[in-house]
Amino acid sequence: MISFFTPYRHDFVRIAACVPRIEVADPTFNADRTLELLRQGHQERIALMVFPELGISAYAIDDLLHQDALLKAVEHALSRLAEESADLFPAFVVGAPLRLDGRLYNAAVVIHAGRILGVVPKAYLPNYREFYERRHFAPGASIREQMITLAGLQVPFGVDLLFRSAGSCAFTFHVEICEDMWVPQPPSTTAALAGAEILLNLSASNITIGKAEDRRLLCGSQSMRCIAAYAYSAAGPGESTTDLAWDGHGGIFEDGLRLAETGRFPPDSTMAVADIDLGRLRQERMRRVTFRDCADELKVVPGNFRIVPLHLDAPEEALALRRPIERFPYVPADPAKLAENCYEAYNIQVQGLAKRLQATRTEKVVIGVSGGLDSTQALLVCCRAMDKLGLPRTNILAYTLPGFATSEGTKGNAWALMRALGVTASEIDIRPAARQVLKDLGHPFAEGEPAYDVTFENVQAGLRTDYLFRLANHHRGIVVGTGDLSELGLGWCTYGVGDQMSHYNVNASVAKTLIQHLIRFVAASGDVDEDTANILYAILATEISPELVPQDASGQIQSTEAMIGPYALQDFNLYYLTRYGFRPSKIAYLSWQAWRDKEAGTWPPNIPETSHRAYELGEIKKWLRVFLSRFFTSQFKRTAMPNGPKISSGGSLSPRGDWRAPSDAGPGIWLAELEDGVPDAESS
Repeated sequence: MISFFTPYRHDFVRIAACVPRIEVADPTFNADRTLELLRQGHQERIALMVFPELGISAYAIDDLLHQDALLKAVEHALSRLAEESADLFPAFVVGAPLRLDGRLYNAAVVIHAGRILGVVPKAYLPNYREFYERRHFAPGASIREQMITLAGLQVPFGVDLLFRSAGSCAFTFHVEICEDMWVPQPPSTTAALAGAEILLNLSASNITIGKAEDRRLLCGSQSMRCIAAYAYSAAGPGESTTDLAWDGHGGIFEDGLRLAETGRFPPDSTMAVADIDLGRLRQERMRRVTFRDCADELKVVPGNFRIVPLHLDAPEEALALRRPIERFPYVPADPAKLAENCYEAYNIQVQGLAKRLQATRTEKVVIGVSGGLDSTQALLVCCRAMDKLGLPRTNILAYTLPGFATSEGTKGNAWALMRALGVTASEIDIRPAARQVLKDLGHPFAEGEPAYDVTFENVQAGLRTDYLFRLANHHRGIVVGTGDLSELGLGWCTYGVGDQMSHYNVNASVAKTLIQHLIRFVAASGDVDEDTANILYAILATEISPELVPQDASGQIQSTEAMIGPYALQDFNLYYLTRYGFRPSKIAYLSWQAWRDKEAGTWPPNIPETSHRAYELGEIKKWLRVFLSRFFTSQFKRTAMPNGPKISSGGSLSPRGDWRAPSDAGPGIWLAELEDGVPDAESS
């Protein structure tokens, strides 16, 4: 049985972009260096490896390409590569000049398990600036349904080949060569529409100033358009530098994301290795219906290609995952990207609210301010929206509504923030009304008993919403909601009250882990003075609590995360369940990879030190179980959620947008898959 702790169990396949050291016009030396990397790939359980264009002969050898001795040596080297790789795990592709019917082709040779499987000619030959490939080679763009003899066997030859593994490590890949990627419609586009999931490019690509970034742009954009992995390998150390230079640039991209890259100008052989998430690519192709529409429009079907089979079985042993996993999928670790995301998210919220006010011809908003994260961010958005519309901030009617468990700290922060922002601030003590409601209900608390049940909590939450909606009626305004995406996902919101219901909710698509950074973004933006920024930092330092139940005898407050789990883990679970539809065992595996090591990976800037902790697999499984149970049973709350702008490509839970689901579905099959698919501990 394949171990839970290997990426191959979770729809990953390991690939490599290889840059061997070569010698000019020395196929024996070049085959030796190729075999060295192949043996390394075997040890590292790499399933698919791509080598540079014409790597067996060298690329920059000019008219030596027409020398019979060289071409025979190349053919011998290919036979040797096939023979000596018979017991090696990887399938691999090498570049070589090959003859057929009186023509010479710049070709990619696919080899696995001791057999040459097929040969793909370069479709488009550059013949401009420093390139003059048509002097030596024939173009291959029109070659289909042909065969070529190599190593004593006839094998498929043409641009109409897809290579497909039928083993337990199942995937389909396509091969193109260098210039093929630079043309308006690369051959890999049609191949992807026909089913290729991994696209390989054998390149030589001499280096000039700025060209590396061009390659990244092309590879990344092609992988995104094709919803595929794209592995690119270019010539490196040993190539002729008569008139050109080479930087050995190899890289691996997946749906626009750069996963791995070689160091440039390496002194010796090197390779970039990454685990490709085939499950993610397959989910994306299934969801993006325009991908199939394009295939239909262009009349692309698998029958347009010859399928060349191979058989790869996934390694069963535990392996370390070779790709970065963001601990906070809604919060990028890169500081520049995080700053850009915060700028965009904040302004999306502001634009959404401003438009709603214009559309409803409303000039006032009503908001409850608790001194917690969500209401703080919503209040900041209200202020910026009023500024944008040229309205006074006094049109923001902000209320703190203390209840039985409201602390002096959060209440003080709420008042300090409202005063600092210049809004119309008021306080309504909900306790007298709550006591009356509890008395009318015959609740034990009304008789002096410490009965802190769900009724006790929801009477307070409901009254706050009642007041806010009636205040909005009274002042001809709208209620701005404060509940965030994480709370909606976990059902951590009382049905019909302010964290679920409002006239417009600016936070509805913002995860809890991101809201903290939005507040930091405003605090550091210069749009608020130093005193206001210090208030915001004080709010950020406050433990997350609904403050509906009084402290216990030991002074312990009602902790949200103690009941529903750490938001760091639950936002991770929410993202991968709703964005990609991953099964729970895969989510648990990814979470374990991201969170098992306190020191590994990167952290977004300004994450509190208390968040810098590791989670064991048992904890991850426990909180994922909680998440699944709460997520599915809370759908009815999301079905009735108010309007609010979508913020992140990670998705929203709006029933009019990213997430449409029945309120009657239960978590049974997801919980069963979690229990069956995830061990209780690392040693299991």
